[in-house]
Amino acid sequence: MTSAKAAADSMAPLAVTMGEPAGIGPELAGQAWQRRLQDGIAPFYCLADPAFLSSRFKTAGLDVPVRVISDAPEAAATFPSALPVLALDNPVRSGRAGAPSRDDAPAVLESIERAVDEVVSGAGRAVMTSPVQKETLYDSGFSFPGHTEFLGDLVTRHGLTARPVMMIASEELRVVPVTIHVPLADVPRLLTTGMIVETAMIVARELTARFGIETPRLAVTGLNPHAGEGARIGLEDRDIVAPAVLQLREAGVAATGPHPADTLFHDTARSGYDAVIAMYHDQALIPIKTIAFETAVNVTLGLPIVRTSPDHGTALPLAGTGRASPSSLIAALRMADRLSRVP
Repeated sequence: MTSAKAAADSMAPLAVTMGEPAGIGPELAGQAWQRRLQDGIAPFYCLADPAFLSSRFKTAGLDVPVRVISDAPEAAATFPSALPVLALDNPVRSGRAGAPSRDDAPAVLESIERAVDEVVSGAGRAVMTSPVQKETLYDSGFSFPGHTEFLGDLVTRHGLTARPVMMIASEELRVVPVTIHVPLADVPRLLTTGMIVETAMIVARELTARFGIETPRLAVTGLNPHAGEGARIGLEDRDIVAPAVLQLREAGVAATGPHPADTLFHDTARSGYDAVIAMYHDQALIPIKTIAFETAVNVTLGLPIVRTSPDHGTALPLAGTGRASPSSLIAALRMADRLSRVP
C-alpha cells in the first residue's frame, strides 16, 4: 500500500446529504457510488432514509446495495461493497419522483443538520450537499435564502465563527458573487464597499489556505455596463466598487478592477486571474454554467468546515429515470475530498 493510499484510507469519510427526495440528488449519490472505482471517489456515507434510497434506486434502475451504519467509522469498511447510510430520525413520507412535498421537509433539513454535526465533530471530513427544492422548504417554514446561509447558521450553533461566501469553481473558472439570493433590483442598495472588501479578503485567504495559491489574483467586476463608463452609466462603480479595489490593494491583495463583466470571461481574460469577484448572482453564475455546466462545483468559503455541492438543481423531470448525469455531483465529491485533505 502506498503512503498516499494509506493516508486516504485513514481519513474520515465524506458526509453526503439526501437532498430533495423528489429530485435527482438521491439517485446521483447512487450513481456516484457505482463509479467509486472508475472515478477514484473517496469513501462517503449518506444521511438519509435508507428505505427510501433503496426504493428510489430500484425505480431508477440502479443496482446499488444500501447498508445502514451506526456511525461514520463504519462507512469506510462498508463503502467497497455497499452505500453506507446513517439513518435519519425523520422518514421520507412522500418521496414521489418529480413531486416535492412539504411533508418531506423535516427529513431534508435533518439531513443537512446531521451532516454539519458529523463534520464539526470530526466524524465526517467534509459535507457534500445534494440539491434541495427551496420552494418546498419555504412552504414548511424554512426562513433562509438558501443552503449557504443555512449552513452558516448551523455552524454558529456550535459556537464557531462563520461568514459564508459562495464560490462556484471548475477547472476553467472560479467566481464569487458578493450579493447572492436577493432581487436584482435590490443589489445597488445592498452593495457596499465594505461588503466587497470583506468577501474578497475571505476569498483571497481561502484560495491560499484551501487551494494552495500563494498569491491569489482577484478580478473585480463592475456593477453597471462597461463598469459604469466613467460614472456615465451609474455611480456605483466609481463610488463603491473602485474604492473596494483600492482598499484590497492597500491590504496586499492582488486585486484589479472594476472590470466590465462582458469581456472578463473569455479564454485570454481568464488567464489573468484566479477568481472573479462579481457583484450579483447571475453576473457570476451565467458564465461558469455556460463554460462548465456539468463539472462546476459550489464551494462554501468562510466556514470552519469544508462544504461543496453540485452546481445544479433538483431537475424534477429527470428524477427516478436514472438518466441524470452525476458529473457535477462527482466533481463536488472530488472537490470536498481535495479541500479537506490534511496537508
